[in-house]
Amino acid sequence: METQQLITPAQLLEHWKGHRDLTRRVIEAFPEDKLLNYSIGGMRTFAQLAHELLDLADTGVQGMATGNWESRPGMNHHKDAFTSKEALLAAWDETTKRIDEMFPQITAERWLQVDKAFGQFENTTIGTLMYFLDNENHHRGQGYVYLRSLGIEPPAFWDRVSLG
Repeated sequence: METQQLITPAQLLEHWKGHRDLTRRVIEAFPEDKLLNYSIGGMRTFAQLAHELLDLADTGVQGMATGNWESRPGMNHHKDAFTSKEALLAAWDETTKRIDEMFPQITAERWLQVDKAFGQFENTTIGTLMYFLDNENHHRGQGYVYLRSLGIEPPAFWDRVSLG
């Protein structure tokens, strides 16, 4: 049976970065105090949700490329690491640079290789990346609810063209 490639790794990277760019714009849309302190129904603040996304992306791209799923120092989403929007956006941009550096190191063989992400979630590398995208969409949706409850129009959800 012949196998056809539906999407290239470069196209997949741009798709992921499009989602990240949109989530970055959601972060930017929050007033700083609401980003850090506002929640509804016992959910985490959007800063805490964004920190989880940073940890998944930073450690995740490293794990997908190398099989090493240990978080780098400072990348633990269980802590309240950010005290300003500026610091969160700087970390977001740093992680995007890390994705740009590490993503091309994911070999063709790694995409279908089964691995245990973070030592506990067994899946193929491509399956793990799809989970990261689903998780980001889910948390970004929470951010949209927060913004709308604050009377702030969120960025258009379909506008995910990567900016870099």
